[in-house]
Amino acid sequence: MFYFLNKLSQKDYIRFLLTGMLNTLFGYVLYSFFIYLSLHYTIAVFFSTVLGVLFNYNSISKLVFPYQGSSRLFPFVMVYVLVFFLNVYGLWQLEVFGFDNKYIAGAMLLLPLALLSFLLNKFWVFKKL
Repeated sequence: MFYFLNKLSQKDYIRFLLTGMLNTLFGYVLYSFFIYLSLHYTIAVFFSTVLGVLFNYNSISKLVFPYQGSSRLFPFVMVYVLVFFLNVYGLWQLEVFGFDNKYIAGAMLLLPLALLSFLLNKFWVFKKL
């Protein structure tokens, strides 16, 4: 466990945290806007994810894991496809258990999904080649 924690460089983590806060705010504002428009949470997550992918790819690939080019775009999109499905599944599960406030439910899923996104991006998408 300590080996794994040491592998996460403080620098990457801090840059990811700050960039992730910006990306999360961007995605959550979009999600909330679509919920406000009375779209189903699946559609709201879909549109906020699609719009967020390009924004996030540019910010993460330039600020967190300095990388130039678009060859990592496909694996990056695959990370967000996974995050999309986990997000929708989490919202559905919260709904099944009677949690109907979609704004708070979406906010509850932000941290675990952001952590998953960081790990997949660091160790798969933008790993040192």
